[in-house]
Amino acid sequence: MSNDGLLVLGVDPGLADTGYGAVRRLNGRLAMITCGTLKTPANLSEPQRLRILAEQMRALMAELHPQAAAFEELFFSKNVRTAMAVGQARGVALLSAVEAGADVHEYTPNQVKLSVTGYGAATKGQMLKMVQSLLATRELPRSDDAIDALAIAICHHHSGRLRTVLSRAPTGHRT
Repeated sequence: MSNDGLLVLGVDPGLADTGYGAVRRLNGRLAMITCGTLKTPANLSEPQRLRILAEQMRALMAELHPQAAAFEELFFSKNVRTAMAVGQARGVALLSAVEAGADVHEYTPNQVKLSVTGYGAATKGQMLKMVQSLLATRELPRSDDAIDALAIAICHHHSGRLRTVLSRAPTGHRT
C-alpha cells in the first residue's frame, strides 16, 4: 500500500492538556509508536503556557519527524473563554507541525468517530475499544486526550487508504 510506513501524529490540543498519539502503518497494520499528554502549569499566564506548549510541540515534532499531523477541527463551545484558549493552543500546535514540515490535515469530531467506529455518534467507551482493537494493544493511556489523539491519527490513516482507493478507481464519462 502506498502509505505503508507513514507516521501520523494525531493531536488533540488544549491549553492545560494537549494529547498526542503517533501511529504508523506497518505491513498494512496500524501500530502505536507513542502517545501521551503535554501539560502546561495552570499557575502561569496564558502567553507563558502557549510558549511552553510551543516548545513541547517543537520537541515532539523533532523527536518523531512525522510525515503528517492530524488535528480535530475546533468545535464551538458555549464557554467562549475555553473555546478561545483551545483555539490558541490549537494554533500553536498547528504552527509547530507546519514548521516541522508535516502535512497538516483536519477532521471533524464526527469524521473521526465514523472512521474509527463506523458510527459518527460513538461514545468515549466505544472509541476506546476500537482504538485498542485497531492498534492491537491491551495497554492504552488513561488520558482521554491521548486516546482522542490516537483516534485522530487512525482517522487520517483510514482517510489516506480511501484516497488511495479512489485515485485508482476508473473515471466515468458523462454523456
